[in-house]
Amino acid sequence: MTPDDLRPATRPTMYFIGVSTTSSAIHRVFAAWRPLLGLDGVDLVGIDVPVGAEPEVYRKVVAHLRDDEHSRGALVTTHKLDLYAASRDLLRQVNDDAARLAETSALVARDGWIDGLALDTVTSQMALRSIVPAMAGRDVLVMGAGGAALALCDYFAHRAGDDAPARVTVTDIADQRLAAITADVATGDPAITWRTHRLAPGDVHDDLLVDLAPGALVVNATGMGKDRPGSPLSDAAVFPHGGYAWEFNYRGELGFLRQARNRAEADALTVSDGWRYFVHGWTRAIDAVFDLDIPTEGPDFERLYDAAQELR
Repeated sequence: MTPDDLRPATRPTMYFIGVSTTSSAIHRVFAAWRPLLGLDGVDLVGIDVPVGAEPEVYRKVVAHLRDDEHSRGALVTTHKLDLYAASRDLLRQVNDDAARLAETSALVARDGWIDGLALDTVTSQMALRSIVPAMAGRDVLVMGAGGAALALCDYFAHRAGDDAPARVTVTDIADQRLAAITADVATGDPAITWRTHRLAPGDVHDDLLVDLAPGALVVNATGMGKDRPGSPLSDAAVFPHGGYAWEFNYRGELGFLRQARNRAEADALTVSDGWRYFVHGWTRAIDAVFDLDIPTEGPDFERLYDAAQELR
């Protein structure tokens, strides 16, 4: 549905605020998770908001979630920064990460109040550990500087400790997003060398790959290949040898993922999509919304992961 379609729910409901929510696998996955999590009486409803929507649109969605007696909250994707900027005054409180990063990836609603949480600082770390065994000393190229990229950079700067990368380059087409990352990492680990590059729409990152050391991590956090077509690389791009290519998304045309897989043998690449990130993100958001104490690892988490994996 769109924000204009919002109506009072008839039973407990969790929402999904995205761009094209009807095609998300979460609808099938949530159905499989319901009996495992004791949520049989809960609905999951997607709300489609265009990229770069006006502040009034975000405020309408947040106000509905706050005021609807059956609303329990939402997961937010794509709009984490814009929703926070437009609706901060509607939120009763936010967690420390949300306040520091000025973004929210989950909303929790009860009895006429609504809170905002930034969870990507935790979930990106969980997903990263399953992809790269050790980050210490590596180069990183993060293409895109939205909410998920900001959270990953925040982890490197403030929490990675001895496992921090040596150099991180971040790109975007928007100066304000690069400035937000620069401001956040400025108070972090001084041993990390940070660089930002502003690109024009349509520019590719091929030249930036050349500067990366072998074993580097290359992240597509642009949304290209899911929320909009294309890839931040050309088909002629060559990855750093023995490195890692991480596509944040798991659905869409996924041009970057295709390119990385095509280069996997020649460049000795380890290639990963965003599926485990997706599972971590949703389990953390559901846990926050319903206070379920869902584990982040071990047999109970793997049971949820396996149930989701069967529905890919």
